[in-house]
Amino acid sequence: MTPSFNRYVAFLVLFLASASNAFMASQPTFTRYPSDLKMTVLNYNGKKKNFKPGSPLKNACANLGVKPRYSCKKGDCGSCTISVGGTGIKACVGKVPPEPRLKSLQENGLVIK
Repeated sequence: MTPSFNRYVAFLVLFLASASNAFMASQPTFTRYPSDLKMTVLNYNGKKKNFKPGSPLKNACANLGVKPRYSCKKGDCGSCTISVGGTGIKACVGKVPPEPRLKSLQENGLVIK
């Protein structure tokens, strides 16, 4: 092989490598701002805490000091049902609800009974 052929092959390899990167879509980067992170405020006996919507309700209850009764621990019996903002949710399998739209509920939080 001649030196000019080696240069041609090296040039071709570099060209194809750079050309393949030029046509690939880059991954978009997402920046989270504090206003994008919506947290649900839960209120129990005047104790308010922020929780991420969709997180397990049993962990939120334990964090607030609520101790629901558990029998089956899989949501069949309903003995762990608690009221969150007037809606009955099974604590063993339930999730923290999304942030309410009413401003008064956003500030005061959803009451747990």
